[in-house]
Amino acid sequence: MRQATSREIKEIARRHLTAHGASGVSLRAIAREMGMTAPGLYRYFASLNDLLEALQAELFAELGAAVDAAEAAQPEPDTDGRLLAALRAVRAWGLANRPEFALLFGPAGTPPASSPEESPAAEAGQRFASTFVALFDRLIAEGRFTVPDEPEASPALCAQLDAFASLTGFSGDRASAGAVRVLLSCWVRFYGIVCMEVFQHLGFVSDDMEALFEAELRDLAAGLGVAYRPPEAG
Repeated sequence: MRQATSREIKEIARRHLTAHGASGVSLRAIAREMGMTAPGLYRYFASLNDLLEALQAELFAELGAAVDAAEAAQPEPDTDGRLLAALRAVRAWGLANRPEFALLFGPAGTPPASSPEESPAAEAGQRFASTFVALFDRLIAEGRFTVPDEPEASPALCAQLDAFASLTGFSGDRASAGAVRVLLSCWVRFYGIVCMEVFQHLGFVSDDMEALFEAELRDLAAGLGVAYRPPEAG
């Protein structure tokens, strides 16, 4: 019963998120829809922030499943095809789930927990990232591009690279500072174009940014030694 009630609370929270954005999600409104009192919900989630973090964890799992399915549809040895499919899956999910994407990646996301690396949302986010980290690691192992030497970076940048590697789970012999810098730069570029489309920051150019996305994806792939292939029809 407790699991069923928790699941119902999260389902209603997602409906409110979709309809009104993160700011429109409230324990009082959810309780009213369920015929409960707001204090009654505290038996399941200690705060609205806890509820949104639980929802984030589920959304990361959903996004990760979509990425994994797209990757798995390509032959296992086809690193190029698997990476392109996985990246396109992130964009497709974001466009189909704009409010949910905003909760995960945008300014509407929940405030960080006191120990974000241990939160369910952070753990689910790391599992989502693991697909791309594994593919990136394969590219290095296959010698697709030249990993730059250890950069002469400031202490602040070194700390940021370490934090990024830790949060994404990029580790091992190939996770040099230079490799982490390349991975972070690639993510910034990919994340930027997807966010600008999902949040409609390029609406003055067009309401369909696929052509620009594919052009950016082609350039990004070339820098990693990945053979670009256009998306299959349909």
